[in-house]
Amino acid sequence: MGIFQYENRSEPLASTRVFVRRVALHGGAAAVLVLAALLVGMVGYRATEGMAWIDAFVNASMILSGMGPVGELHHPAGKIFAGCYAIFSGVALLVIVASMLAPAIHRMLHRLHVDDSES
Repeated sequence: MGIFQYENRSEPLASTRVFVRRVALHGGAAAVLVLAALLVGMVGYRATEGMAWIDAFVNASMILSGMGPVGELHHPAGKIFAGCYAIFSGVALLVIVASMLAPAIHRMLHRLHVDDSES
């Protein structure tokens, strides 16, 4: 069984130990995705707007979290980047949340199927 593979309907429900390990792995993968998306935003703001690293961090983290940019954008390239990064961030947020919820949702659905097949 691979790292992100789940048991199928004919297999018994995974143990709590396996479930906790799976949640930790998914949480780690989500953290890596957040850091990668944040790095993309920081580099983009630095390249298109010439922002200092700390300002690029603040703007990227605010857009990635859905709050919106902090600093004013002065260049057309920066504005285009900010728009594209906002769209990317929306999709990234959905992927990150889904990857974090996947183990719990799978366990719940698997438990319902196990309960259904036993009765």
